[in-house]
Amino acid sequence: MFNKSEILAAARRAGVRFVRLQFLDLFGILKNVEIPVTELEDALDGRIMFDGSSIQGFVRIEESDMYLRPDLRTWLVFPPAFTDATVARLICNVCLPDGRPFAGDPRAILQRVVSEAAASGLDACRVGVELEFFLLKQDARGKPTPEPNDFGGYFDIAPTDAGENCRRDIVLALERMGMDVAGSHHETSPGQHEIDFGLVDILTAADNVATAKLVARTISRKHGLHATFMPKPLQDEDGCSMHCHFVLPAERSSADRGKAREDGTFSLSRTVQSYIAGLLRHAPALTCITNPVVNSYKRLVPGFEAPSHIFWSTRHRMPFIRVAVEEGTGVKIELRSPDPSCNPYLAFAVALKAGLDGVQNDMDAPPPVYASVASMSEEERFREGIATLPRNLEQALEALEEDEIIRDALGEHAYHHFVQAKLLEWEQYEKTVHPWEWEQYLTL
Repeated sequence: MFNKSEILAAARRAGVRFVRLQFLDLFGILKNVEIPVTELEDALDGRIMFDGSSIQGFVRIEESDMYLRPDLRTWLVFPPAFTDATVARLICNVCLPDGRPFAGDPRAILQRVVSEAAASGLDACRVGVELEFFLLKQDARGKPTPEPNDFGGYFDIAPTDAGENCRRDIVLALERMGMDVAGSHHETSPGQHEIDFGLVDILTAADNVATAKLVARTISRKHGLHATFMPKPLQDEDGCSMHCHFVLPAERSSADRGKAREDGTFSLSRTVQSYIAGLLRHAPALTCITNPVVNSYKRLVPGFEAPSHIFWSTRHRMPFIRVAVEEGTGVKIELRSPDPSCNPYLAFAVALKAGLDGVQNDMDAPPPVYASVASMSEEERFREGIATLPRNLEQALEALEEDEIIRDALGEHAYHHFVQAKLLEWEQYEKTVHPWEWEQYLTL
């Protein structure tokens, strides 16, 4: 925790020359206004203005004036390996000239949903994130190629894992920034890596994801590589996930913690069951936010380690939700569908809203599934009440349009601009003739 005078003093001690005032646009792209340190005091007072009409999904040109209000808790100085000059950063909320939060600011959207959850007793929800990405080779001009930097597999080490040093430097930079990195390793696909973060409050978790993606891209470039968070860059390999582990406040008390049974399953509190039920109920609509690009749906298909059907389990390789009990932590509700192309603030907001709806309405979760869903017939899945996740972005957009709870989480401004942009993305994709089509049909 910092106050204004402490940040000014810290900047002087560290010899900070520039400060990045950072925020995310509606589609999860990190933006910043970089100021010389001489303007830091004005920035801390929320007096730095920018043109909001230039940011996709924000406002029209006649409503362009916006202000950046830094969250003082997010002050940090980037480590020397990260930048050439001594640079610090503050993550900001976007505000209107009259001081009100901007309705299209993803961070403010998450804060609003967190406040709603607090009113229902879920004010201390914590989240741990598993962030996956690929390290790809660059061409002679420094542009990324689709070629992974190695052919390693799950938990491989050097020399098979040729990205080990790069990944280690990313982790060291994150730790120097104060993040709790629980572990890192090579993932199943060539060039694929994972960094796991410890449990923190939900707003900090979203801040950390945004920062970690920036750090991974910056450090990998110093290694002559490109870090991509594209959900499915390699056709016949597993894609990138962003598994999110939710721990509800009541579940950390010994009285409410899951209790193991002899068959390996365990009892769950009513709060956890209802939270799971809410996530399942709103799964199709929240998928539009947690998996927001056309490429996301190349990952959510059977045969790879990603969910394609809506069910939960305590021991299953590919459920939509997996629940586990860990000593000292309690019950973890793992949402396995999100991918790292999403805006973390919006993804956490809709997931929290969905679970909250389940708790507020005392929803009943269906029984967990332990059988192989992929080997079931359509009739068997229908009989078990196991639905399919959206098959593409268009289906996800239709689900979002029909779900008032998830739309309410976003707010009318964000919903309208998000859907407008994604409909255009889908239309462009539909009109594009892809290389696969050339290979299949040019000789007709």
